[in-house]
Amino acid sequence: MDQYGVVGHPVSQSWSPFIHGLFARQTDQALTYRLYDIAPAQFRGEVLEFFAHGGRGLNVTVPHKEAAADLANELSARAERAGAVNTLMLQGDHHLIGDNTDGAGLVRDLERNLRVPVADRRILILGAGGAARGVLGPLLDLQPAELVLANRGADRAINLATLFADLGAVRGCGFADLSGEPFDLVINATSAALTGGVPDVSPSIVGRDTVCYDMTYGKADTPFVTWAQQRGCEHAYKGWGMLVEQAAESFYLWRGVRPETAPVLAVLG
Repeated sequence: MDQYGVVGHPVSQSWSPFIHGLFARQTDQALTYRLYDIAPAQFRGEVLEFFAHGGRGLNVTVPHKEAAADLANELSARAERAGAVNTLMLQGDHHLIGDNTDGAGLVRDLERNLRVPVADRRILILGAGGAARGVLGPLLDLQPAELVLANRGADRAINLATLFADLGAVRGCGFADLSGEPFDLVINATSAALTGGVPDVSPSIVGRDTVCYDMTYGKADTPFVTWAQQRGCEHAYKGWGMLVEQAAESFYLWRGVRPETAPVLAVLG
């Protein structure tokens, strides 16, 4: 039976095995999907070992997305642009292809599931790591009025924004530089929730009509969603929809069949 999985550190909180199990039953695909908790120092060796012993595909999560881009023999256009990979697949016996389905998953959830427009809106992304890299291109393709990329260390955000400047109005800054009018859409792409934290940003970035979106998820509200609600934001969402939509895109790349996401989202509630 074909083997798949998700690799991260930590990864025990991931719902990907449950989601891909539902996709497999829905589409009559025979496969196994497991969690692989691998520390950064062992990432390359253990991933190559996985593919050498029957593995067909891996999802990649924090903190390995940029390392996965370095590991792949070939990158899709969107993964090359992002410099980050969340989907690895084996072609033939030895050729690893890296793709990035994060941006497609986020855009589908915002526009199709949540009915949140992106075009002509002011958008703020918090964080400048692999998660942010994967969604910048697809968001800029929808032509927002402005996209601000903010990070604890301003230099990383500024450098990343420069790489995407040809796609639209994007600029980078530090968390401390954020002030002024609330944004239309604020996306948390930091890993702060993994330690129960919230990005250290001014509450002025959100208003009642701001849509706040946390790329992390959990059965309870994430710290970022709670933070946004406490500041009067009426529309704050966890990243369940993005998780399911990016997983569906990965499943399609691996198996050649696109699962329906609505039944899975209904199960997750």
